[in-house]
Amino acid sequence: MIASAPSKYPNLDDTRSGLPNICGWEDTITEITNHDEPIFLPRTNLDIAKITAGFACALHMHQPSVPAGHDGSTISNLQRMFENQGEGDNHNASVFAWCYKRMGEWIPDLVSKGENPRIMLDYSGNLFWAFRQMGREDIINDLKRLCEPQYEPYVEWMGTMWSHAVVPSTPIPDIKLHIQAWQHHFAAMFGYDALKRVKGFSPPEMHLPNHPDTLFEYIKALKDCGYRWLLVQEDSVERPGGERLHHDDKYVPNKLVARNSRGEAVSITALIKTQGSDTKLVAQMQPFHEAKSRGRQQIGGVTVPCCVSQIADGENGGVMMNEYGRDFVPFWAGIKENGRSTEGVVGLNGTEYIEMIEAAGVNPDDYPQCQAVGQHKIWNRVSPESATPEAVAEAIAALKETDHQFHMDGASWTNDLSWVNGYENVLGPMNQLSASFHQKYDRQVQSDPTVTQRPDYQVALLYLLLVESSCFRYWGQGSWTDYAQELYRRGEAALAKG
Repeated sequence: MIASAPSKYPNLDDTRSGLPNICGWEDTITEITNHDEPIFLPRTNLDIAKITAGFACALHMHQPSVPAGHDGSTISNLQRMFENQGEGDNHNASVFAWCYKRMGEWIPDLVSKGENPRIMLDYSGNLFWAFRQMGREDIINDLKRLCEPQYEPYVEWMGTMWSHAVVPSTPIPDIKLHIQAWQHHFAAMFGYDALKRVKGFSPPEMHLPNHPDTLFEYIKALKDCGYRWLLVQEDSVERPGGERLHHDDKYVPNKLVARNSRGEAVSITALIKTQGSDTKLVAQMQPFHEAKSRGRQQIGGVTVPCCVSQIADGENGGVMMNEYGRDFVPFWAGIKENGRSTEGVVGLNGTEYIEMIEAAGVNPDDYPQCQAVGQHKIWNRVSPESATPEAVAEAIAALKETDHQFHMDGASWTNDLSWVNGYENVLGPMNQLSASFHQKYDRQVQSDPTVTQRPDYQVALLYLLLVESSCFRYWGQGSWTDYAQELYRRGEAALAKG
């Protein structure tokens, strides 16, 4: 069993001066998260010899923070929905709120009946803050219940970017700030022991950068922050030679390799989210049916069960709001003995699956290797062994000139949308605020790490993270881009103080 976090660590409240607790104790958070202790393996009630295949489902939950309070204050979009019921689909606000808490009721009820459910949860930092801002202790307490020891075998929390920033268009120095802010906030809300168990990372919009330097720094930041694996979209990666993933390789862990423009390499384990209509697949338990058509397969000579991995919005859309409970709750009774007293398909969590197959003898070096989509075109022109930033930049520029399919925007589960094109009025201020933030604070923090505990740093960091939310580039020009520009102005004003 994973050891409890020592009492030497400071008690953290999830808000400080009414703002989310997203910074100040980075060394403590790093010490908590950087460990190699097994998470699920000591407590799993599954026998890998009795598992024919598995399926792992994650729910993504998020609402952006917007400067739309009655007094101009920054509130959650969920609160804005409650306060403007006649606008758009805001009438769904109460249903959304129910979706955010319902696992805290469903999982304990299922476990009390002897059933064996599994679910992975990805909640943005904005949403954690929203629950506190809105006084929704009911939601917070139900989610805290899922962190109690008796439910740990069934629920896996996944880390993410604090303010739902898409990584490819986030300034590189801010990537780690988002990752750390989420860990910090999560620990303050749910405790150090809960944070120690967070080893998988769920990227907003399933967006994977393909620029060599951005991907390298992203993976390096994840590993520095103690993460063991990353969920990636099937079409966002390729084989080293540029081929699509082989069919069978989508159902086992992959080794995602990132090389930067200096030829340095870093890697992390990746679980592959398969293609499909995400909410419909998860809501109707389709990954289970897909897993039934799969079986065991070999990794480096070791035969293990495969695993179908999926993620969906946990609250958005009629199928998730209405059909998921209908199908999720009664589903588990039919397979509760699978992987225990009988052979069959089982629900798994990502870390649980990886730990089980590696305990069975799988060497992570034998995982199929992949890289970000489109990178083979760069490495065909520049040898990684002799790469330089100049040579990589020249190769990228040449490819953009000659290959209309080539781009450095990365790939996500919404490839019909661009997070860059047409959003100069958001990206320009966003990059300027990032530059101003780092110009003011980087040297201060380097000479005195306790600077991150100061209120001025907390406020400036909050606005920086808020501006970088992808939501301000998802809904098109208008009120959402106006929100981003207002947050930018407030961030610049905060930086100008002191």
